[in-house]
Amino acid sequence: MKLLDYLQSRGLRANTGMCTLGDGQAWEIIVNPRSVERTVRGRLSLIVVHGQEDTARMHFDLTAGASLNMIELFAADCAVECNIHQQAESDCRVVSVSVAGSTANYTIDLDGTQAANHMRAAYIAGAKEHTTVALRVNHNVSDCQSDSLVKGVAGGNAVGEFRGLVYVAQDAQRTDAQQQNRNIQLDNSHIVALPQLEIYADDVRCSHGSTVGYSDAEAIFYMRQRGISEADARRLQIEGFVQDVVSRCHMEPVCAFVHEAVADKLSKI
Repeated sequence: MKLLDYLQSRGLRANTGMCTLGDGQAWEIIVNPRSVERTVRGRLSLIVVHGQEDTARMHFDLTAGASLNMIELFAADCAVECNIHQQAESDCRVVSVSVAGSTANYTIDLDGTQAANHMRAAYIAGAKEHTTVALRVNHNVSDCQSDSLVKGVAGGNAVGEFRGLVYVAQDAQRTDAQQQNRNIQLDNSHIVALPQLEIYADDVRCSHGSTVGYSDAEAIFYMRQRGISEADARRLQIEGFVQDVVSRCHMEPVCAFVHEAVADKLSKI
């Protein structure tokens, strides 16, 4: 079922890509974009669905005090480049979920003081897919915050890749930047994790970390002792692993749709 149909079936009204929740909150839906250019003033809530093989470029300029809340779903093998520029006191929250071989390349520029960026991303790759998440956050001025969490799961003969960089300019004092990457590797898959910090200021609080591990054998054994099959136990464990990313959608119909897409993907790897 296409996302737009799914949203309508859950009681949302859609008209040329606009949906309105029962409480009056408006969400814009963009399906299979090739080019998006937006200047955000005030508040923008956006759902982007990549459902076909293609390439896309997206660019967002957040003016002072503006906020962007974006949910992005990759359901096909596509390559997307997304650039987000933020001015003073702007706030950007992105939830990105990929259930297909895809390349997502994000560049965030924090250009105004007190700007904040929060990125949550998860990917699940199977068969012979190659999924890449690249994230560069540029702290160009002082007193900005970024918080990034990327989780990856690869099974079969898939390859997962995370490339992350937090850049802190010389004048970007009092920067608060956190970047975390967590991965689960299954079967004959391979995951590459390359987090980096590039810091030229001295009054900062920055950290990064990355792990690549395997399924928790003890937890799976515990569930199997209670009548759950090995396949279901593994699926439940991975669903729990990506849950804290998927649950950040903060829009029940979309969150439910993403949960179903994740569960369907896990049943195939």
